[in-house]
Amino acid sequence: MRRLSLASLAPIIGAAALSGCIPAAPRPEAAPPVRQPPRPAPPAPRPVLGSDWRDWPLTPGDWRYQRAAQGSVAIFGTAGVTRLTLACDPRTRQIRLGRPASVAGAVTIRTSSTTRSLTAHAVAGGAELSLPVADPLLDAMAFSRGRFTIEQSGQVPLVIPAYAEIGRVIEDCRG
Repeated sequence: MRRLSLASLAPIIGAAALSGCIPAAPRPEAAPPVRQPPRPAPPAPRPVLGSDWRDWPLTPGDWRYQRAAQGSVAIFGTAGVTRLTLACDPRTRQIRLGRPASVAGAVTIRTSSTTRSLTAHAVAGGAELSLPVADPLLDAMAFSRGRFTIEQSGQVPLVIPAYAEIGRVIEDCRG
């Protein structure tokens, strides 16, 4: 095995030392950046809902119960925006389900035990449907496992929590 001596490394060390004395090549001036016009933001995607409605996120909001001379009402919504109402009409013994800003037409209500299609009728400011107070769909909504949905073509589905206010309005109406 051959050993390198300091004398044999001298030319390499000298060349390395001299290479530090060579000035760096001048850099060309950079051209000013080309300004691109801002891109418009892409439209917000509509939420993708899975095939199982029980996994859909709840519609934001909470229930409020009110008792009035004309009967009781439960209102679901948030920040002053009403999404759904359940109102008792004691004279006709009917429960009216109202959806503001909706349109007349076919409505599907899904609960953990029942799915039914109904027809909503146009009213001032939205659409509503009426159910006899003894209709089993009302109990299915009140006792659904955590949520039920109200779906209508062209509308965002409502995924509503099954809270006690629903049952209170039904029981008030049943007397």
